[in-house]
Amino acid sequence: MKDKLKMAVVGLGHRGMSLMRDVLIKQPDVEVVGISDLYEERVQEGVKIVKDATDKEPISSLDYIEMLEKAKPDAVLVSTYWETHVDVALYALEHNIAVAMEVGGAYTIDELWRLVKTQERTSTPFMFMENCCYDRAETLATNMARAGVFGKIVHLDGAYGHDLREEITTGIEEKHYRLRNYLNRNCENYPTHEIGPIAKLIDVNRGNRFISLVSMASKAAGLSDYVAEHADRFPHLVGKQFKQGDIVDTIITCANGETIHIRLDTTLPRFYARNFTVRGTKGFYEQNTNLVFVDGDEEGFDPVVQYKAKIDNGKNYEEKYLPDFWKNVTPEQLASGHGGMDYFEFRVFIDCIKKGEEPPIDVYDAATWMAITVLSEQSIALGGAPVAFPDFTEGKWLIREHKEAF
Repeated sequence: MKDKLKMAVVGLGHRGMSLMRDVLIKQPDVEVVGISDLYEERVQEGVKIVKDATDKEPISSLDYIEMLEKAKPDAVLVSTYWETHVDVALYALEHNIAVAMEVGGAYTIDELWRLVKTQERTSTPFMFMENCCYDRAETLATNMARAGVFGKIVHLDGAYGHDLREEITTGIEEKHYRLRNYLNRNCENYPTHEIGPIAKLIDVNRGNRFISLVSMASKAAGLSDYVAEHADRFPHLVGKQFKQGDIVDTIITCANGETIHIRLDTTLPRFYARNFTVRGTKGFYEQNTNLVFVDGDEEGFDPVVQYKAKIDNGKNYEEKYLPDFWKNVTPEQLASGHGGMDYFEFRVFIDCIKKGEEPPIDVYDAATWMAITVLSEQSIALGGAPVAFPDFTEGKWLIREHKEAF
């Protein structure tokens, strides 16, 4: 096992830069040897961050292929704009560079098949970096579900509820990819924060699979109203017609009988929430209130009073069901990004690559979760018609063994 993992970063926007600055260069067994971005100012900022922290200057280039050829990393973080995630990952896989690919939605099913087939042929390690699989609430509920606290799992909910109006409308100034997507597509464009933990909890691709989905989109009004109210800031967007519906609801059916509801909600005023909820024959877990309800708890109580009284009672289950890495979390880990999630997911990736172990969120997970964007786009265009999921495992989901994300 190598003492240090040599890593490169391709894509130095907000996400890539923060992961490099707050996570990667702080790992004692990681050396950032190369960085690349399309914009020179980002590359120079990245070089300075690495050099100031490590006293070593990474190989840098506006051309990621040139950088990877010169830096010769063991692994690469792919954090480019959504449209190029797969292309960069394919190049790395072909050149035996382990891939940590950031999240997003897909554009075609064909690109996902290319990703799967390339990884299968090359056997180059690949991990899809869905940090919400490592959050406190999701890992607590997953362990409780594994222990049977909720009985048979019947239904799950999730959402990406995040007011992104400012981020989207400043897309040109901030060089952000969301603007062109919201102008031109109508789909569940960012499904993996909600679907990742859900899929892992019910063993999708390892004894279970997604069968089909239906998606419906509301009108697109939030962004046009926001632009009109700030016309002096966004004159180039005044009168533009955004295609992305403000609310997109998707229902997924599973081979083992579960149903899943996920929602995209990013262009209307709101607070942040993922609405992660697990419903079973014996009880449920609700992330937004950290509330656990077990069958029989309602006896002798007024249901409204009881609900308020039980808010945040999930903490009472932590001693038994919370993973050890959350029980022992340090202030430094909590400060590393998204309240510790980023640290834990990258520690898993780093340790797997160094030990030669299979990463727990693999290429089949990536393809299946990202496919939701393409399939939802088709379903919405067809008026909410059911659309079938491809089986990227080609039947292997029936025999693949369970592997915990955390």
